Amino acid sequence: MPSDPTPRMCSYCNTQYCHQGFRTHENACRKRYEQRREDIELVRLIQQVDDIQVRYHPNSGCPTQVYYFEDYRCGPGAPAAPPKVDPEPWCPFHTHIDFEAAELAHEAALTHEQTDWFIKLIHCSRCELFTLQNRKDVWDTWDAASFKLTPFTKEEVVVPFQGVDQTFPFFHRSLWDWVVDLLQDPEVGPYFVFDAQQLSKFNGKKFVRYIHEPWTANAFWEHQSKIPSDGKPLVFVLYADKAKLSSFGCAKGYPIVARCANLPAAVHNGEGLGGGRVVGWLPIVKEDKKHSKKPAFVNFKNAVWHTSFLTLLACLMPLSKLGSPVRCWDDVVRTFYPIILILSVDYEEQVVMALIRGLMGKFPCPVCLIPREELSKGLNTYWLHSSGDAKALCARARDSTTAEVREQVLSSESLRDVNNAFDTMKHTDVYQALSFDKLHFNDEGKFDHLWTELQKWITNSGRQAAVLIDALQVVSISFADGTKYKDISKLIVFAAHNVFKHDLDPQAYLLLRCIRSYVEFNTYASLELNEKMHSPLKDAYQDRTNFKNFAEQILRYNHDSLVAEYILSKMECLDAQNFGSSIVPDPLEADSDGLKSTEPTDVQHFSLGSQQATKSFAEIKAANAGDAAFDRFRIKLNEFLNRAFAANGIPFPNGRHIQLAANDMITEFRFIKVSYESLVDWRISMDYLRCNPMFHGSPRYDCVILQAESVWDVTYPIALTLPYNQLVGARLRKDKDFKFWQVKAKPRASAECFSVQSIIRSCVLAEDSSRVNEFLVVDTTDTDIFLRMKEIRAEAGY
Repeated sequence: MPSDPTPRMCSYCNTQYCHQGFRTHENACRKRYEQRREDIELVRLIQQVDDIQVRYHPNSGCPTQVYYFEDYRCGPGAPAAPPKVDPEPWCPFHTHIDFEAAELAHEAALTHEQTDWFIKLIHCSRCELFTLQNRKDVWDTWDAASFKLTPFTKEEVVVPFQGVDQTFPFFHRSLWDWVVDLLQDPEVGPYFVFDAQQLSKFNGKKFVRYIHEPWTANAFWEHQSKIPSDGKPLVFVLYADKAKLSSFGCAKGYPIVARCANLPAAVHNGEGLGGGRVVGWLPIVKEDKKHSKKPAFVNFKNAVWHTSFLTLLACLMPLSKLGSPVRCWDDVVRTFYPIILILSVDYEEQVVMALIRGLMGKFPCPVCLIPREELSKGLNTYWLHSSGDAKALCARARDSTTAEVREQVLSSESLRDVNNAFDTMKHTDVYQALSFDKLHFNDEGKFDHLWTELQKWITNSGRQAAVLIDALQVVSISFADGTKYKDISKLIVFAAHNVFKHDLDPQAYLLLRCIRSYVEFNTYASLELNEKMHSPLKDAYQDRTNFKNFAEQILRYNHDSLVAEYILSKMECLDAQNFGSSIVPDPLEADSDGLKSTEPTDVQHFSLGSQQATKSFAEIKAANAGDAAFDRFRIKLNEFLNRAFAANGIPFPNGRHIQLAANDMITEFRFIKVSYESLVDWRISMDYLRCNPMFHGSPRYDCVILQAESVWDVTYPIALTLPYNQLVGARLRKDKDFKFWQVKAKPRASAECFSVQSIIRSCVLAEDSSRVNEFLVVDTTDTDIFLRMKEIRAEAGY
C-alpha cells in the first residue's frame, strides 16, 4: 500500500513529518527528552542552595562554572605567586634611609628650613649611609622619582569667545599611561578582571542573577560583544566636581578622578595604588558680570570644559577604535579597547557633560526626554537621550539658515551648540554613562532639605528639646561636607524620637518617619564616595602651597605622595621576601598598651590584642570587688566550660570535669579583631572591639551580636558578657513607625561566659530615655547591620 501522505506531529518537538521516517525521528526525540529530564533532575539533586554560577562572556573562551558558596569568594584574592621584587625599590634615592627621610619630610610638610635642620640631625646620629645633604637634594631626587609613575603635564586650552581666543591652563596625566602602570604592576595586576561575567545564585529551584561588580553588569558584557573577539574591555570610571579649597570658598579646584572598573570595588575604591587617582585639573572660567548667564557665555564655559576634557581623552580616542596591545604583569600580551563606562557626578556636572540646559530647559533630565512639567510623574516612560540622536540634532541645527531656526532645533531637546568630548570615544555614550551620585543627590540633596526642616522644628520646640537631641552638637550648624549629613542622618531619629510625639507633634513626627524611610533608601543605594578625594586636596592647598598658582603645587604634592606610596609598597614586598611574611600591626590596635596579641588559626575568625598581665582568679575577684558582674565568676566559668566541653565533644583534661581553683591563672585581653562575612556582598569585613575600663580617658565596652550556640575550636578564649536579652515592655507605636528593635540589659549579676568564637560582629546601642534600662539597636551604621536587623525583625513578625 502507498504510504500515508498525511503529515504527523512529533509530540516531543512539535515538528510535522511525513509518515516515512517519523518513527525514527520520534524515537530520537524521546531519547533526547528523557536525557534532558535526567540532566535537569541531576542538576536539581546536585545543586545546593546558595551555589554560585558564573557564566563567562563567549569571547573569554571559559566555560560556565558552578561553585559551592563556601568556595566562592567575590572579593579579590591573593596573587597566585609572589610578585617579582625590586631589590632597590627606593631608587632614585641612593639609600633606604634617604627615601625614608625624604618621605617623612614630605608627609610632615616640613618647610625648607626644617628639612635642612632635619637632615643635619640625621647626619649627626646616622648609623647607615645617608647621602642627602640639603633640601635641594631632596627636591631633585623627588623630581627623578616622579617618572616611576605617569606624571602630570600642563597644556594650554584655547577656546574663542566673541572672536577672541581665550587661553586656559589644563593639567592632566595620560589616562592610558596611568592604567598601563597598573596593568604592569605585579602587585595590582593579579586583581584585574578582563572578561564580562553573569553571576547567579541558586535559591533551591533556579539560579537567580545578581550584580556586584562592574564586569557582572550588562554594560560590560555588551561592550565586550562589540569589540573584536580577541580584545579585552578596559573600563574607566570618571568623576569631576568643583572643590572648595579654602575655608571661605574663595579658592576652588576642579579635579578629575579616574578609577579602573576592571579592578574589584575593594581595590578601585581603596587607598592603595589601584585606587582612584586625580588625573586632571579642569580650568574654572571666571564669571564676567557683563556676560554672565547669557547663552553665549554659558556655551563658552561649556566649550572650555569639553575642550579640556577632550585633551584628557585624546590618548584613549584612537585606542577605543583600534585597540592597543599591552604586555601585562604576567608577561601576557593583551589587546585592550578602552571605554568610559561610568561618569559619577552630581547634577550640575551631568548637565555640563550631557550639554543640556539644566532645570530651566524644556527637558531637564540628562538621561531621558521627560518634559519639565512632568517631572513628578515617575511612573511614565520617556524616550532616552543618546549620543547618536544628539549629534544628529546638532548637525541639523548647524545646517539651519538662521540663528533663530538653529535655536528652535536645539531647544526642542534642550541641547547646547557645543561639541561633546565624549563623542570621540567609540562605544561610549555619555547619556548611558551618567551615573547616580549618592553624595550629592541624597546626602547633600534629599537629606539636606529634610534636615533643614527638622532644624526648624527643633528650634521652635525650645531649648529643652534642643538639649535632649543635640548630643551630636549639630542642630544649629550647616555643613558644606555632604558626608557630615550622611552621619547625622544615621543617628538623628534615635536622638529625636522621644522629643516629638505622634499625638502632640504629628507633623514633626511624620518628618522623623520620612527621615527613617530616607535612611533606608540611602542604605540600599550605598556606594563608595568620590568626594573623599577632596580632603587631601584641601589639606595640600592649606599646607603645601603659597596660595598663588596653587593648582600646579597641589598636583606636584599629589604625585609625589603617589610615588612615595608606590616606593613604600615595593619596600614592604622586599622586606617580606628578605625577612619572611610579617604581620603588620593594625593601626587601631597600635594605641593599646603595646603588649602581645594572638593570631587567628585556620578555624578562628578573630584575634585577641591588648594582652594584660596574667592573674589568678583570687586576684581578679579582689580587683573587681563590688562589681556584681564578677560575682561567682570562677564558678560561672567552671560551669560554662564543663557544659561547653560536653556539648561540643571536647575531651576533658585527664578525663575529668574541670575544677578551677582560686589560684589558677587567667589572661585578660582588651581588644578583639573579628572578621565576619558581610550580608551585603559576602566579602570578609572586619570589626575592632574594645573592652577597656579606661580607653583614651573614658571607659569603653563595645556591644556585639553573639551566635546562640557555642562554637569551639582547639583553643578556649572566653568572653565575660552582659546579655541584653531581658524581656522588654510592650512595643510602642514609635517602635513600629521607626522600625526600632528594643533590648534590655540583665542585671550585672547575670553576666555570662561565652566563647569568643561565638561573636559575629559589633553593634551600636542607643539609650532610650523614655524606658528605664532599655536601648535601641542602631541599625543604620552600615548596610550589613541594617540587613541583619531586618532579618531579626522579620523572624519576630515585625
